[in-house]
Amino acid sequence: MKRNNTKTININFIIFIVLFVSFFMIIGKVLLVALSDKTNGIDLTEFVNNRNTGKEIIKAKRGTIYSGDGEALALTVNSYTVIAYLDESRTNNEKYPHHVVNKELTAEKLSPVLNMSKESIMELLNLDHLYQINLKRGISEVVKKEIDALDLPGIDFVSTSKRTYPMGSLAPYVIGFAQTNDLGKIEGKMGIEAYYQDTLEGEDGSKIYQKDPYGYTIPNTNPIIEEAKQGEDIHLTIDSRIQMFVEDGIAAISKDNEMDWLTFSVMDAKTGAIVATGSNPTFNLNKLNIESYLNPLTSYSYEPGSTMKIFSFLAAMENNAYEGSKTYKSGTVQVDDATIKDFNNKGWGTITYDEGFAYSSNVAATYLALSIGRENLFNYYKSLGFGKKTNITLPGEVKGDIDFTYKTELATASFGQGITTTPIQNLQALSLLTNEGVELEPYIIEKITNSETGEVTYQHERKELGTKASKENVNKMLSLMYDVVYSGKTDAKFYKTDNVTLIGKTGTAQITGPNGAYLTGKTDYIRSFAGIFPYEDPKYIIYVSVKKYSGNYKEFAQMVTKVVEEIAQYKNLSSKIGEINYEKIHKMENHVSAKVTTIEENTKLMLLNPIILGDGKYIKKQYPPKDTTIVNGQKIFFLTNSDNYLLPDITGWKSTDVKTLCKLLNIPYKQNGNGKVINFNYPAGTNIKEISLLEITLE
Repeated sequence: MKRNNTKTININFIIFIVLFVSFFMIIGKVLLVALSDKTNGIDLTEFVNNRNTGKEIIKAKRGTIYSGDGEALALTVNSYTVIAYLDESRTNNEKYPHHVVNKELTAEKLSPVLNMSKESIMELLNLDHLYQINLKRGISEVVKKEIDALDLPGIDFVSTSKRTYPMGSLAPYVIGFAQTNDLGKIEGKMGIEAYYQDTLEGEDGSKIYQKDPYGYTIPNTNPIIEEAKQGEDIHLTIDSRIQMFVEDGIAAISKDNEMDWLTFSVMDAKTGAIVATGSNPTFNLNKLNIESYLNPLTSYSYEPGSTMKIFSFLAAMENNAYEGSKTYKSGTVQVDDATIKDFNNKGWGTITYDEGFAYSSNVAATYLALSIGRENLFNYYKSLGFGKKTNITLPGEVKGDIDFTYKTELATASFGQGITTTPIQNLQALSLLTNEGVELEPYIIEKITNSETGEVTYQHERKELGTKASKENVNKMLSLMYDVVYSGKTDAKFYKTDNVTLIGKTGTAQITGPNGAYLTGKTDYIRSFAGIFPYEDPKYIIYVSVKKYSGNYKEFAQMVTKVVEEIAQYKNLSSKIGEINYEKIHKMENHVSAKVTTIEENTKLMLLNPIILGDGKYIKKQYPPKDTTIVNGQKIFFLTNSDNYLLPDITGWKSTDVKTLCKLLNIPYKQNGNGKVINFNYPAGTNIKEISLLEITLE
């Protein structure tokens, strides 16, 4: 039989063609895969990376904000979710298990730490076909450490963090607040939290690791870790106790009186450090019940009124145009088409310029301003920093406006009308009076430190802005400010204090209405007080302003002097507090958790006066706090772990000590007068639960 060779050749040719085409298709596909980022719509690089490796962001911990006396004012708190790995595939080596091996033992050990029953934990651990399970959310760092110490296989943690403010409403406009945004990043929104965002947040790190098909780290593999750079800590100049005095004073006067706003700031007279600044309205940093987002210290710009006479009189002195004993006729003076009047409209007859300052005479200020001219007064105001920012490290600072041209504007500018300034500018300018004519730059940051090592990365240094007045003129102005308070000629007499010499200058400015004219209502004023104490050796400068205050001005002044007295006692500035022995000064130690018997013995040996509250055996709270400066004879309060607190005999106590007692025991109180306690409406030994309102009469 004859073979069909033609047919065989045709089949072989077809097979060859098919193989040839297939080969080139395979080569083409390989080239396509090799040269292209995508195939069939899939990003191959991403696919391979996701398949083999994972990347985790290592969050940098945000730095802590501290007060000048070491209190934590803003910090990041970590909380954790406890997870249990149940899948046995996580373990490659039985000697080093990476899943829960002994469920019974794990549940038994975790039960008391997590405050969960053993049965409920076992129920979770016995769930089928789960790679992992969450056991409990929101545990603290302390509980996490306890669990770590148990060394249980297969137990791990997922961390979350949030910003918290331990002292709540203390200095909220300075501290500001930070929140976690949609990307999980804590972001500053106000105050120091916002201004120092980059410093506080640090830099995140990363962890690149090999992962299994479920996306979890393959055990016993070495990840590539780039450590996070933790945020730095910021130490403010704020003294938490002085800040508390200020805020308590504001709260007390705001309780029964209406006002648009009130601001009260205290500055270290020798350095420019802002040690306290409070306001109404205020808010709680943990609740964010915010009425206004503007910081009164830096963002309120308003007509300062007669406190500006400090600087217009100084301008006349510096231009050799002031003779304190020279007389003038007070009451009114005509300037172009305007009549300038003293606040009582009739004046005090013919008086000296020194008396004119004590009486706060607008006519005296006008005559002096006209004598030196617009350019000299404007340049002097400008040289002190009015009309420009102080550059304090707080967001939202405004510069005010000191522009004036005409004679009538020159006249009103001399007594603080028609121009605007800010509290921080006034504090800066007042510093020349406490440094022999040298003006200081105010500041709010004392230092910045590495949060891990404590190394100081920034330390503030006192910054002088130049000599703005001669020593002779400074001393003259200080004596004039003394007369303002102690001559008794005006309402400034209400600022006279008992135990420290406070000097100053009051100011009352009219408020401009919507149509540009001054309002004429009974409370349509901004009242201010610029003060320095002690007069003999100035340590602090204060600046207080209130808008549309409805209450009695004497009570307002007494609120200010009460705060000044508290600061003076705290800082040992008064030589009139006889029972304190200044020969021995101590630093308060931490006695929390100590036995009461030990505390009584130790504090008495140090010549201190311990006040033990409650019948507990251990101390749970103390005042003053750790590292506070304390002196012989000072009352030290210790709150014990008790539910039974009795009112001590407070006869003869100072008002500040009574205030501390009431805050510690949460007793509502009302005081009448100043000085020491001579009477109170509940007998000593009364259980505090029976006290609805403690009324105290002071000497």
